[in-house]
Amino acid sequence: MIAITLLLLPVIFAIILLLAPAASSRRIALIGSIISFSITAFAYSQYLQEDFTKLNFDVSWASAFGIRFNIGMDGISLILVLLTALLYPVIIASTSRTVISNPKAFYSLMMLMQLGLMGVFMAKDAFLFYVFYELTLIPVYFICAVWGGDRSIPITLKFFIYTLAGSLLMLIAIIYLYFKTPGSHTFDIQAFYQLTLTPVEQGWIFWAFFLAFAVKIPIFPFHSWQPDTYTVSPMAGTMLLAGLMLKMGIYGLIRFILPIVPLGLEDWVDFAMVLCIIGIVYASLIAWQQQDLKRLIAYSSIAHVGLIAAGVLAANTAGLQGAIIQMFNHGINVVALFFMIDIIENRYGTRWMDELGGIAGQMKKLGVLFMIVMLGSIGLPLTNGFVGEFLLLMGMYVFNPWAAAFAGLTLILGAVYMFRLYRNVFLGEVKDHKMTTSDVAGWEGFILIPLCAIVIVIGIFPSILLNVSEQPVQQLLQFMNDHKSGVSGL
Repeated sequence: MIAITLLLLPVIFAIILLLAPAASSRRIALIGSIISFSITAFAYSQYLQEDFTKLNFDVSWASAFGIRFNIGMDGISLILVLLTALLYPVIIASTSRTVISNPKAFYSLMMLMQLGLMGVFMAKDAFLFYVFYELTLIPVYFICAVWGGDRSIPITLKFFIYTLAGSLLMLIAIIYLYFKTPGSHTFDIQAFYQLTLTPVEQGWIFWAFFLAFAVKIPIFPFHSWQPDTYTVSPMAGTMLLAGLMLKMGIYGLIRFILPIVPLGLEDWVDFAMVLCIIGIVYASLIAWQQQDLKRLIAYSSIAHVGLIAAGVLAANTAGLQGAIIQMFNHGINVVALFFMIDIIENRYGTRWMDELGGIAGQMKKLGVLFMIVMLGSIGLPLTNGFVGEFLLLMGMYVFNPWAAAFAGLTLILGAVYMFRLYRNVFLGEVKDHKMTTSDVAGWEGFILIPLCAIVIVIGIFPSILLNVSEQPVQQLLQFMNDHKSGVSGL
């Protein structure tokens, strides 16, 4: 019942928010998100005790079409559900000093977004996966368009069209696989895993899924919507997009491409890997040139998720384990970075690098906290980013040493643009600012200190996550290899 409870809670609190006074909206949404996190933490404990019965829920939905409301969690999905539940209180609390018009609608949409995210990561039925995948697009569109900055509507509309077009390709692939299942047909994802598809079929289905997920991640050259959308969106919307929503695309690569079309992946992986590597280097170089701090982190996110996607496509233990733990790490780091940029903009009235300087002398706590998260982002040993990036590069080295060498440029370039940011913004001369320069306090510290603690704890004890995902990763790779051998032998 844990799985269905995690879906019902956002719906219940969305309704409560619409009925409650507007002044209480943030508090109600925060309470709902904290309850969801508490239930998810309990689910994590049940998984460690190997009590899986409470983590699944399966009932008939539209039996005539082979559709079931089948949700549940294994070690891979549990980590992403945990990330969602952990970041939601952070994102909601980060709006405590922001004046939001029509807060009832804003936080209700936030709750519906949580419903969609949880559903995507828990769905065991492909039709249900698609429904939740599309459901996330509706609330995040309105959050970013209505509460965004200048030109938010046309920019967010571009994001909407990109994602919707990619999703239609995924829907076509899902329907095709549905009619390939024997008997009365089913959308059950496990049934898709048992299909024996020809290499030609696998090639077409690979591209249908890959393009859909590449837009969401995003992978070069399907990334053009991302920097503008991240920049004009309200900070909470940017956190949702960067910290959580893009993980749906990477999760889709793991759940659909690897086990269903292993020969399609084998035929096209080199081309897909080149796209990922181009995105890593290109986005890193563009980030190096940015003056807008928010846009800089947006481009750095393209580089980071490009490396994660490449690790998945490498299809080996190190690559997959690195991708899963780095999805979690990236969510923590990027949300913390965006929140600290929001603090800077609120204090100084700007987020342009050439208008800032000497912040560490005025805001010592923020200087330290930013440094911790920044070091995690560039992968310093004993921080969370080091574990993920080491495994990802190891997985890519097993796949192809040259691919690992070019992808590894992200470590060098990432250090360059992040240290440049820190030098120009936090060090140097203090600029003449008219706004207050009070240091991190109250809700800000309540949000940032736990996030910084996670950066260090995961860096020292990565087994907290790696042990959870190890068994399903091994099962997935074993199934993938067996499936590939079976099809090749036809």
